[in-house]
Amino acid sequence: MNFSLMRLFVWLPTALLCLCTAVGAQTAPPTPKPFEDSIAQRSLACTHCHGAQGRAAPDGYYPRLAGKPAGYLYNQLLHFRDGRRHYGLMTQLLEPLSDGYLLEIAQYFAELDLPYPAAPPAAGTRELVERGRVLVMQGDASRQLPACVQCHGTRMTGVLPNVPGLLGLPRDYLNAQLGAWRTGKRRAHAPDCMAQLALRMSPDDIQAVSVWLASQPVPRDSKPAERLAPVAGLPVCGMAAITASATSATSATSVKTGVVR
Repeated sequence: MNFSLMRLFVWLPTALLCLCTAVGAQTAPPTPKPFEDSIAQRSLACTHCHGAQGRAAPDGYYPRLAGKPAGYLYNQLLHFRDGRRHYGLMTQLLEPLSDGYLLEIAQYFAELDLPYPAAPPAAGTRELVERGRVLVMQGDASRQLPACVQCHGTRMTGVLPNVPGLLGLPRDYLNAQLGAWRTGKRRAHAPDCMAQLALRMSPDDIQAVSVWLASQPVPRDSKPAERLAPVAGLPVCGMAAITASATSATSATSVKTGVVR
């Protein structure tokens, strides 16, 4: 037999064995990781819409969850589940969950301290942007519109335990929520200040406020303020009046029992 042909017969089985081993290594399914039974793992369902770790989604409608006050998040989860705030997907997702489970979800996202992306440039005319700044920072006394910072904090990062921040939110989401307050699609504990204030705002006011807020950078320390300084003549809203911190099942029950219109 030809010497070269003999070498081929010797080499071929070894080559085929190596090839099969390589193919098998590529096609073999990876070893599954053990399931981590934690609130972080179970909250992954929320991140499909709200972005990784609740940082907000890129489509401009779903809000950020990370770092918001636990009391605020807890109340919104209750409102969605119990039909006081309307979005079918959220209602179906939350309907089977208990108060305690919703509180655990709220506390998990509230404790996340994650950086915010850079704010996009203002998408409006100079006049519209300035109008939004004035309404947010100064209000309009002629129409009994207090400044947004009087309730949401001077840094607009929210106030514990129940007032959310206004920065780091997409313009479309802000527009939608202010519109929902204005039309009665969204409600809060009585007295429902946001509904009353939104009715005094024109569609142009809402657009101006949304454009200006969405273009503002979030401060490095984005945590909500611990308390809100009282302002003479400013009405006490239902959510701000609830002082019990949502840090335990007992306090969560006291938050839930607030009157809702």
